[in-house]
Amino acid sequence: MCANVKKPRLIVIVGPTAVGKTAAAISLARESGGEIISADSMQVYRLLDIGTAKPTLEEQSLVKHHLIDVVNPDEQFNAAMFIRLAEGTIGKLNDTGEPIFVVGGTGLYIKALLGGLFEGPDADEDLRKLYRQELKQFGNTYLYEKLKERDEQAAAQIDRNDIPRIIRALEVLELCGLSIVEKQKAHHFGDNLYDFIKIGLMTERTELYKRIDQRTEKMIKDGLVDEVEGLFSMGYHETLKPMQALGYKHIARLIKGSCNLADAIRVIKRDTRHFAKRQMTWFGGDKEIEWFAPSDIDAMRRKIDQFLSP
Repeated sequence: MCANVKKPRLIVIVGPTAVGKTAAAISLARESGGEIISADSMQVYRLLDIGTAKPTLEEQSLVKHHLIDVVNPDEQFNAAMFIRLAEGTIGKLNDTGEPIFVVGGTGLYIKALLGGLFEGPDADEDLRKLYRQELKQFGNTYLYEKLKERDEQAAAQIDRNDIPRIIRALEVLELCGLSIVEKQKAHHFGDNLYDFIKIGLMTERTELYKRIDQRTEKMIKDGLVDEVEGLFSMGYHETLKPMQALGYKHIARLIKGSCNLADAIRVIKRDTRHFAKRQMTWFGGDKEIEWFAPSDIDAMRRKIDQFLSP
């Protein structure tokens, strides 16, 4: 990038699930005439609306959103694809001079966008075959506990059901002798493509868990069971990656008769709390984030105005 060309400026809003990122971002972006790029690994999937807490059509009418409803549930999506699409959108918005908000709870996507992807060693198919055999023989929990025993840092940042990332972490450890977390920390990126500020939303844990419980109940009331049944009727199988997301895998079990509704709701709440805790661990280690209460819009606005001022 030429020295006399200003880098695009990004307002990055992060935080755990259900903390209130969508409402805060819409309020701030609407006031400033900005647009929102979603950094959520599940909201990219079409037809998965309720369980992903996707901004409603009414909310999307208030502020233009990007990277929502990008692929079908049976199509691939990953961090590299997110970067490519986000970079294209940022370029277009920067040309028009509109403030650019990047909003979401998928820490890997945000880290990759701002700093680049850590590639690591090439895949070792023999190792992966071994891990897949162990997965088939002993199940998800065995593989996750194996990672936890060998690489506690990585296990703390990876969902116990995210098999591709578990296998990759084990693979990097075996091939390099170092945690994938340490390799990522040691990875020095080139010049940053963007100027940015990171605004984090956080509330007391008891309040966050209350919000999670309330949102879960609202999702059920809004028709999450019907949404999952509709996905099944369209031929989308429960083993697809997005169908293994929070809420969807639980309702799939309900539909299959493995549990009742009360149990499904209880486990969704529990697993979402665990997910939020992992998000807080991820974002808590980022010293660039300045934290605000979700309701402190005025303080966030001042921070943004200061950042955007010439």
